[in-house]
Amino acid sequence: MSEITLEMIRHSAAHVMAAAVQELYPEAKFDIGPCIDDGFYYDFDLPTRLVAEDLKTIEAQMIKFINKKIPFTRIEMTREEAQKVLEQRKQNFKLERLADIPEGETITFYEFGNFLDLCRGPHVENAGQIGAIKLLSIAGSYYRGKESNPMLQRIYGTAFASKKDMTDHFQRLEEAQKRDHRKLGKELDLFSISEDIGQGLVLWHPKGARVRHQIESYWKDKHYANGYELVYTPHIGRSHLWETSGHLEFYREGMYPAMNMNEKDKDDNDVYFPKPMNCPFHIEIYKSNLRSYRELPFRWAELGTVYRFEKSGALHGLLRVRGFTQDDAHIVCTPEQIEDEIARVLKFSLEVWKDFGFTDIKAYLATRPEKAVGPADRWEQALTSLKKAIDMCGLNYEVDQGGGAFYGPKIDLKVRDAIGREWQTTTIQFDFNLPERFNLTYIGNDGKEHQPYMVHRALLGSIERFFGILTEHYAGAFPTWLAPEQVRLLPITDAQIAYADEAEAKLRAAGIRVSVDRQASTIGAKIKNARNQRIPYIAVIGEREVENGEFSVRNRKEGELGAISFEKLLEKIQNEVDNRA
Repeated sequence: MSEITLEMIRHSAAHVMAAAVQELYPEAKFDIGPCIDDGFYYDFDLPTRLVAEDLKTIEAQMIKFINKKIPFTRIEMTREEAQKVLEQRKQNFKLERLADIPEGETITFYEFGNFLDLCRGPHVENAGQIGAIKLLSIAGSYYRGKESNPMLQRIYGTAFASKKDMTDHFQRLEEAQKRDHRKLGKELDLFSISEDIGQGLVLWHPKGARVRHQIESYWKDKHYANGYELVYTPHIGRSHLWETSGHLEFYREGMYPAMNMNEKDKDDNDVYFPKPMNCPFHIEIYKSNLRSYRELPFRWAELGTVYRFEKSGALHGLLRVRGFTQDDAHIVCTPEQIEDEIARVLKFSLEVWKDFGFTDIKAYLATRPEKAVGPADRWEQALTSLKKAIDMCGLNYEVDQGGGAFYGPKIDLKVRDAIGREWQTTTIQFDFNLPERFNLTYIGNDGKEHQPYMVHRALLGSIERFFGILTEHYAGAFPTWLAPEQVRLLPITDAQIAYADEAEAKLRAAGIRVSVDRQASTIGAKIKNARNQRIPYIAVIGEREVENGEFSVRNRKEGELGAISFEKLLEKIQNEVDNRA
């Protein structure tokens, strides 16, 4: 038998669960039971509504099967045989799934005790090879995801090769819950989402805005240093623009409704749409002048706010919103320049992620899908350029065969955070479609018009999503250079407030983000509050500190630093900021 994978274990566990359900509810009808990222599920039509307590009973039955090491047996059938078996068992959902299998494809079932399931496999040899299982929850699910179809009951579970692996998994989940950016956003007063304003629309509070400002300032400085120019574009555009770009034809469901200007301006009879993307605007900047090969490449970047209609069920804190700011850029260059430009973008991206504290990065190279635009030789050159850039940077990568967009291949970068979760981040995307749709040209050294190459590029993805990832990565304890508040001054009594105010003014003048806790509470309560707010530096001021012109300083990472001077405190904070420690 081939090596047992986690996917095989979980797929097999789904079958064991279905067998347990059949044992307990003989009238059960079955749909599908696939693996998912952290486990598996199975959909059932049952004569009774399950409750959480039922999961214990089902799980106990599963453990009996696992302890008996019941084998999985693969059985091939003709379509007629398969149909007869499913009809005899009155499995109407499985009969419909059987009809989905293309003619000529082998039809297989897997037998597990008294349970027989239409399934491609593979599975483990016997249930004893499933190390550890746990059922997690029950949810409703429409058959085939359509509201007009019957509502089924979905049981979620997970399985691992060993009990230790399962324990580690749930510890990571517990840690992830502690780091949830929605929870920390409220605790640290960073952002909120108001139902009165609208789902998926973010309100940035002063502290969150401070962090965002640092991110954006860093982003702008790095782009200028890397040869980019920044542009600004409107939030809405005429329907003609979106017709030319193809958005109205291919992306209409993701766009917000049109705004008709007729009633407001008789001279403007057009319809306008809030922009879902920035690219057509950057293209129009390019088209505003005749371009020569001597000017290329153009590297234009924008923190451009876009609006996309996401279904309410898909919205998730800052990670999935309806209004967000893309850290967008477009590179327009000659075919001869493309290889160097791709390598340059990838190197730039890795620098940025390192500065934000992410070093575990993997690349995914997405190749040409079946339906694609642009000549094959351009695709081949683009893929070669992308692969060379990945190799040059020494990145691990996987090929996503056929995973490119219809308009070009791409590199996706995924980073791992502090607790090992992988996040989709940077995208470097070729585009053979828009230059043709908008008839982009430049004058070559032969005096003739040529079509340039175009690359879409987002390093962070969007500011909102990146902020959510960053918050969870650091568990809200942002490094000093990003922290919304870098130092808090804590006078023990009112007698030290004047000294604290003077120090606050000096620190502000030096560019340090600082506040004074003037609350009429104990110093212990003030320290606890500052720690809960994850402030990097806490400076206590008592009679002795005022007398000696010092502060009693505690660093979030190093602990107690003792009594230090104003100059020493300022130097220490500035060093951390300068080095992005």
